[in-house]
Amino acid sequence: MGAAVSLGLARFSYGLLLPPMRADLGWSYALAGGMNTANAVGYLVGALVTPALMRRHGAMQVLIAGALLATLFMTGSGFVTSAPALLSQRLLAGLASAWVFVAGGLLAARLGAAQPSRSSFLLGLYYGGTGFGILLSALVVPAVLQAAAGVAHGWAWAWWALALASALGTALLAWAVHAMAGQGLGVPVAAAAGSGPQAVAQFVPLHRFAWALGGYTLFGAGYIGYMTFIIALLREQGASAGFVTLFYSLLGLACVASSRLWAGLLDRFRGGQPQALLNMLLGVATLLPVLSPSLPVALVSGVMFGAVFLSVVASTTALVRHNLPQADWARGISAFTIAFALGQIVGPTVTGWISDGAGGLARGLVVSAGTLWLGAALASRQRALHH
Repeated sequence: MGAAVSLGLARFSYGLLLPPMRADLGWSYALAGGMNTANAVGYLVGALVTPALMRRHGAMQVLIAGALLATLFMTGSGFVTSAPALLSQRLLAGLASAWVFVAGGLLAARLGAAQPSRSSFLLGLYYGGTGFGILLSALVVPAVLQAAAGVAHGWAWAWWALALASALGTALLAWAVHAMAGQGLGVPVAAAAGSGPQAVAQFVPLHRFAWALGGYTLFGAGYIGYMTFIIALLREQGASAGFVTLFYSLLGLACVASSRLWAGLLDRFRGGQPQALLNMLLGVATLLPVLSPSLPVALVSGVMFGAVFLSVVASTTALVRHNLPQADWARGISAFTIAFALGQIVGPTVTGWISDGAGGLARGLVVSAGTLWLGAALASRQRALHH
């Protein structure tokens, strides 16, 4: 539920809302992409402050506070129409989402340490939870848009429906936190670490993850171009609202299934091989709807993309877990989250700017695919650390 709220609802639902908001408000593709850039800027700020918040308050408290705030800011997006106000709402939602995602990733890693035989599966399950949010978005947003057809700024009703879904997800999240509270998994990070992060950093400097961090930054820039603009491309190619619902639903279900698909790969390798393979596959999935406007090809692209992209995120947490002591996991996860956010800041606006020129959205997605393949090349050079 943490991943469903922070990414599936707060971020990836925007791809479904971009076409009606752009048509209603007269946006360029660069401005439409800028909305997700603002979200990524907020995400970066949130990732920078999350370790300090977890040291002070504990991962569970940060998780719940972030989910509540993300829900509040999604609600606010339905009450404004000016670009600066919407950019502000997207930025604040991104900040809160980072609190949820980083804290939840740390808790998932701790659960994996408690159950070593299922550690990669548990990580994949957490990140694959984003698929539940994507699936819910796919079922809710087109239906609400259709019901609000003819209403001024009908897309606002979709934001409110998403906020309601997020509130329900947060309630489930709070129940799960209550169930975990007695297991010592949500104590403040400083208490869990036993020794200070600076002492660990002397032995395991994060610059030794430079290749994986570089590959992950390019992953952030490449994948977000697809998730921001793929629905707009499908609508340009003549896809119906029903097909969009089917496409996004299958993409979300594939996200959920990905926890099983790649668990063995994440367990087997201690270096950047999993990230490299998954980035390469994502580049192929991104290019498919550009090469052919066929609806079956689009479905293959969506299923393939959904089955892979969140496992790239899980691969970086697995890399941290394989190569750093548990006391330093929070620092490692936060470093990769910051790299992820930096890529996402650049990706949507650049893809939108390219899409405003000759070649349109198709050319923008070609650049996204190339970015993912370059990220694969960098990640392939990452080797396991030897303590």
